[in-house]
Amino acid sequence: MDWVQRLGYFSVLDGVAVVLLTLTWLGSSWIIENPPARRPSVSKLMTAYRRSWMEHFVTRQPRIFDSQIVGSLRQSTAFFASASMIAISGIFALLGDADRLRGVAGDFADSDAPVVVWEVKLFLILVFAANAFLKFVWSNRLFGYCSVMMGSVPNNGSKISYTRAAKAAEINIFAARSYNRGLRSVYFGIASAAWLLGGEALIAATVVTLVVILRREFASQSREILMQTEPES
Repeated sequence: MDWVQRLGYFSVLDGVAVVLLTLTWLGSSWIIENPPARRPSVSKLMTAYRRSWMEHFVTRQPRIFDSQIVGSLRQSTAFFASASMIAISGIFALLGDADRLRGVAGDFADSDAPVVVWEVKLFLILVFAANAFLKFVWSNRLFGYCSVMMGSVPNNGSKISYTRAAKAAEINIFAARSYNRGLRSVYFGIASAAWLLGGEALIAATVVTLVVILRREFASQSREILMQTEPES
């Protein structure tokens, strides 16, 4: 069976749904990471706090509090990386027994579709799970780099102290960006599971996921708190 025959099992609506999912996934990341100056996202606002954290870190005594924060961040990335690996393993197990999945999903969708249709739909979920795993692993490593750089920062308030602290802040920001990308892969990976029910369900799940993500970044209560004016001194 060639690819042309395989594609023949999918409707135009299926193709539109997958394209919409992909564009929404990539587009939401771009908007969140490059928001309008007049309306920054939560992720963008947090970059300023990360830089401020490293500035205060230079003269903080003791620095145990800072090391605990970095340790907590690494634990979060490790947890989601492990969860992604479990999800990948589960998807591979389903790919090896797609007939059983067809039997279960057939109660809600077209049970007459061949096994290859269910395999392709599972593969889409696998792509998101694998991308999430890679993002979380890289984020974990970057937070590790950040912790090493923080350990190299003298606490005498010298010029090199603030230079190294600024470098640590940028690595911290890169790690957080990778972590957030991994989370978005998880969100849209869950949405992609709706394709098992059909193209209409995938489109609906994609729209709902996009609304949830953008609301949290641009219209959440946490953002309102971050946007509150602070005294200058």
